[in-house]
Amino acid sequence: MNLNHIYWAFTSVISDEDCKEIIKIAKRQKLEKGKVFETNFDWKAGNKLRNSEVCFLDNPFIFSLLHPYLNTANRSAGWNFQYDYSESCQFTSYKHNQHYGWHQDCMLGQFTDHSSPNFRGKIRKISMVLSLSDPKAYKGGGLEFYIPNPEKKSIKEQTVRCHEIEKKGSIVVFPSFMWHRVLPITKGTRYSLVMWTLGHNYK
Repeated sequence: MNLNHIYWAFTSVISDEDCKEIIKIAKRQKLEKGKVFETNFDWKAGNKLRNSEVCFLDNPFIFSLLHPYLNTANRSAGWNFQYDYSESCQFTSYKHNQHYGWHQDCMLGQFTDHSSPNFRGKIRKISMVLSLSDPKAYKGGGLEFYIPNPEKKSIKEQTVRCHEIEKKGSIVVFPSFMWHRVLPITKGTRYSLVMWTLGHNYK
């Protein structure tokens, strides 16, 4: 699948008040260690790939904020992916030395035996990240994408930094099969919100 755009970004589109409200909603819950999916079909916490604290939000207010940008990005980037359901949003806190290494959001493949019909037979198609923190509140934590290119020798040469997401209230939308990572935080705390949107297999 050829892509003209590996991501679509919106800079500082969510207000400071709304960012603070999302953080407030998330902090009413208990944050837990972020987990990764292992080959034995089990979720593991504390894996070297991922080090962060998360909780999940199912708030209509948040979905109403994000969905218009999801729809605009899908159309404007020329992806035109079919989708019909968004998972609960994941609020993430990254503190000193915390990070998330190279991964794909769709690595689980198709949801085959999920109890909800909103999941069964579908895959993650579009991912969205909202930056909730002022860039002055932390250092590090950059979002990077890996773009395979046989003409380039090193991973560094095949890595694209998403600078657009660095301002508070900014959004980046990208296909869930894109490899990406969050670099280690070197100072302060970075808060972000992720939403995954599902649809049936590509045709």
